[in-house]
Amino acid sequence: MIKKTILVTGGAGFIGSAVVRSLLSEGQYNVVNVDKLTYAGNRLNLGAVNDSPRHIFEQVDIADAAQVARIFAQHKPCAVMHLAAESHVDRSIEGPGAFVTSNVIGTFVLLEAARKHWDSLQGEDKEAFRFLHVSTDEVFGTLGDTGFFTENSPYQPSSPYSATKAASDHLVRAWHHTYGLPILLTNCSNNYGPYQFPEKLIPVVILKALQGKNIPVYGNGKNVRDWLFVEDHADALLTVLNKGTVGESYNIGTRNEQNNLEIVQKICTLMDDLVVNPVVKKHESLVSFVKDRPGHDWRYAIDPQKLENELGWKPKENFDSALRKTVAWYLDNQDWCQKVIETQRIHA
Repeated sequence: MIKKTILVTGGAGFIGSAVVRSLLSEGQYNVVNVDKLTYAGNRLNLGAVNDSPRHIFEQVDIADAAQVARIFAQHKPCAVMHLAAESHVDRSIEGPGAFVTSNVIGTFVLLEAARKHWDSLQGEDKEAFRFLHVSTDEVFGTLGDTGFFTENSPYQPSSPYSATKAASDHLVRAWHHTYGLPILLTNCSNNYGPYQFPEKLIPVVILKALQGKNIPVYGNGKNVRDWLFVEDHADALLTVLNKGTVGESYNIGTRNEQNNLEIVQKICTLMDDLVVNPVVKKHESLVSFVKDRPGHDWRYAIDPQKLENELGWKPKENFDSALRKTVAWYLDNQDWCQKVIETQRIHA
């Protein structure tokens, strides 16, 4: 049987590598994995699938139009899953230019290459082609104490990161409405799980606690996020790719609202249980409140009813079980943490 070839951008990153692992576990796909390999993209994230004969790795910047065109011509994908992006809010505040290049220009280059490839297809191949753009709930701005983001929520990005993701969302929709490119779009809540780069909240807390160092918490720690286990996210993306309606967007969330301080406290409790530290008896004693992030959104919360009702998707994990798995993974993979942190130093 001829296997379908799916092009995944950002496939050596946190979410992208989970998608690649999930696709290859299905058995019916070949994967062309395009990643620039910045500090946040590392082939170590791919684990055993690095050596799979169905996995082709291309170290390419998606803003390089010539290389992207070559990849489409050479590999002739039946679908694109576009996850490549600069994604850390703090970094976007310090250096927004890289975010504009990757998230806006890179998406434009990819859309143009995908459009030309799609135009060249015939019959069933043309009908089946999909461009799935993976975005964030941060494009919707911030919520008060009540309410939820839906697919019809207005765009009100607050940071350079979310502004560039909003711009890329608009480009994707424009290429559908103007050129007919068969797109799908998703906006997800905060991800967590194995292989997340150690600059995000959950791995930062785990590693600081492990080292007995102060655990920084922005402001009063009461900012609320809706948390999504990365393997559930990968499953949801495959569901949208296979079942979603062309031109539609789907919000991906799991109704797991937690404020940042609650997350930190839960991790500290797990660390108390899983790690014997003669110096630190209670890891929560390491919590240190620091100056709040500029423009820090108060609350994100997603209404995933459309995804659930129309496509039948449900998460497999609950928050507490998946958080325990995540903490245990970081404790068991400290060598991975050291290697990717060293990669960050090289790219700094």
